[in-house]
Amino acid sequence: MINMFQYNWQIREDWFKWCETIPYEELTKKRMGGMQSIIHNLFHVIDCEQIWVNQMQGTSVIIKDINRISSLNDVKSFSNLTKPATESFIKSHTSESEDRTLVVKSRNGTTNSFSFDKIITHILSHEIHHIGQLSVWSREIGLKPVSSDLLFRDLI
Repeated sequence: MINMFQYNWQIREDWFKWCETIPYEELTKKRMGGMQSIIHNLFHVIDCEQIWVNQMQGTSVIIKDINRISSLNDVKSFSNLTKPATESFIKSHTSESEDRTLVVKSRNGTTNSFSFDKIITHILSHEIHHIGQLSVWSREIGLKPVSSDLLFRDLI
């Protein structure tokens, strides 16, 4: 599991570098789908990761207003803040904890129970999904997207 998180984090870092090469207006431009901008898409995957991990750990969720995220540095700082907790949690996840569940109440009041493994898989696929949106948007502005080819990435 940790290899897939490392994969996502490598891709995320590559997108941060990619973002440094384009004008601020392109990073914040309202787009169709996803979280409607490159900056907000990147923030969203980090935010969701920390929300789920903190809930599974029973620790406080960091509350950030996506509308106050206005720069790439805001997003990079948030990633640097939250990634160590995720990494520590994932590395400590054992076969004994596979059966642990998290009960969450949705906005509409229904209650759901999810296994930790299902939540971890969701976190991984959620980031991959949003990274795909970034790839589409990069092509729309005439730029080559970050390669997400797993086979040619060195993972620890």
